[in-house]
Amino acid sequence: MKNERWTWRPLGELFEIGAGKTMSAAARNGANKTPFLRTSNVFWDRIDLSTVDKMAIPEHELSAKSLQPGDLLVCEGGEIGRAAIWNGEVETMSFQNHLHRLRPIADNAEPRFYVYFLQSAFTQLGIFEGAGNKTTIPNISRSRLAALEVPHPPLDEQQAIAASLAQVREAIQRHDRIAAVAQDLKRAAMRKLFTRGLRGEARKKTEIGPMPQGWNVEPLGNHFEIVQGLSLKGNLATDGTGVPFLRTSNVYWGCIDLSNVSRMHVNTAAIRDLCSGDLLVCEGGEIGRAAVWSNEIENCTYQNHIHRLRPFADDKTDSKFVMSWLEEGFCHRKAYEGAGNKTTIPNLSRSRLAELQIPIPTLREQNEIVAILDAIDRKIGLHRKKRAVIDDLFKTLLHKLMTGSIRAADLDLSAIEPVQSNT
Repeated sequence: MKNERWTWRPLGELFEIGAGKTMSAAARNGANKTPFLRTSNVFWDRIDLSTVDKMAIPEHELSAKSLQPGDLLVCEGGEIGRAAIWNGEVETMSFQNHLHRLRPIADNAEPRFYVYFLQSAFTQLGIFEGAGNKTTIPNISRSRLAALEVPHPPLDEQQAIAASLAQVREAIQRHDRIAAVAQDLKRAAMRKLFTRGLRGEARKKTEIGPMPQGWNVEPLGNHFEIVQGLSLKGNLATDGTGVPFLRTSNVYWGCIDLSNVSRMHVNTAAIRDLCSGDLLVCEGGEIGRAAVWSNEIENCTYQNHIHRLRPFADDKTDSKFVMSWLEEGFCHRKAYEGAGNKTTIPNLSRSRLAELQIPIPTLREQNEIVAILDAIDRKIGLHRKKRAVIDDLFKTLLHKLMTGSIRAADLDLSAIEPVQSNT
């Protein structure tokens, strides 16, 4: 769906399209290497510099293969068309041949507007379907990119649209940053809580790492009934009937994702029941990954690659405390390295899970530790929910602005308030 109010021109009339440097043995092994961007560094309206490779580029080629602030980078392969602006975060940066560098040759072309237009065109509007070259690995060549018909509204309208969408995008990024900081806080809190506890006790060394003197270390199986889930055995229901069940892909550290729950045909007598407070632990994939069930879906069961742990009657063990400890033990302390069965695909059998040593403080201290970590989780969850809402808003605005359903001049984005780091 094109905005008929706008004039449309080939992209190559608005931008000079430069080719990046091809990686070669000489470039890989040469001296005086220069950092360069790959397609893996370029996301929609964002460049990730966490991992940047280097290669040697001859002096006479460097100028043509270098980036300037404001350059528009477009992915040739992978998710073709994916685009972002280089803002000069690093003084010297080049780019590989799988990226196209677009530099304005028209005074009235705002690069960031075209980032957003390309995102809408490739991910929403479908107007460039088939634009890629028909090869084993789809890609968009320089000539095909230059020939793409793109809108060319007045410069002030381009800038207004880009500014509106950038404001929403920045709100998304702020919530991402705050959630990431809170996640780091949680990791630090877990390390301190499981090492020092809350009572100021002396520490002792154990086979699973240092912990307070007064804590016991006991096998997991002493405190939980462990029941493995059901095998599918061809019973997957694809018609919407059957019993909902959880896979390992639904179980994350500390949370259960119910956005995509499968169903299976199963004899009701064979169903493995789930009760609020059950601890679910992954047998395969990222072994040990654990979350607590809260009865989000009635009559839900679980697949055989998940273990259900239910505290024995009158046992003084908090499932959420053990869930948090498993994250600390598997992810951070690496206390359980080698715990999986030595098979082609590592897995955590019921017997090995039952043998895992876990810390056991008093129930009161377990509850207090859970309360601290729950407070941090609520902060993380709040910002992730806000982020999801604003992301939906971004996608809606992107579509409506690029199709002419609304105009930037008519938008009121004052409700998107700045996010304070101490909220």
